[in-house]
Amino acid sequence: MNLTGPVWMTPAALAALEAELAELTANPDEASQPRVLELRELIRHAEVGTKPDDGLVEQGMRITVKFHSDDSVETFLLGSRDLVQAGADIDVYSPTSPLGAAIDGHRVGDDVSFAAPNGATLTVTIVAATPFA
Repeated sequence: MNLTGPVWMTPAALAALEAELAELTANPDEASQPRVLELRELIRHAEVGTKPDDGLVEQGMRITVKFHSDDSVETFLLGSRDLVQAGADIDVYSPTSPLGAAIDGHRVGDDVSFAAPNGATLTVTIVAATPFA
């Protein structure tokens, strides 16, 4: 895993990663080395805390989009399911998913088109981007 930028996560997720790393390094074995390297990389790039409420779509934000095709609305967290506290009651979309990659870096009010996994081109309007607490 070669991360080039920050990886947003909740404080609880960072604590869980640190605990897992401590456990693996306390009882090292060759099989756990890839996970140790992955954990160190995640922790080194960790960005913890609440994002600013400035309407910018980025990791760590609760995003609401409206699909032009049927006027349906969907709200989700842009981030990684593994880096959110357990039990969070929200769908999580990766910033590398088709929708996540398309809207990342855009602002509330922007219309964004992207290729869905089925090959269809979909367009959404970004309705809201608020910090996920």
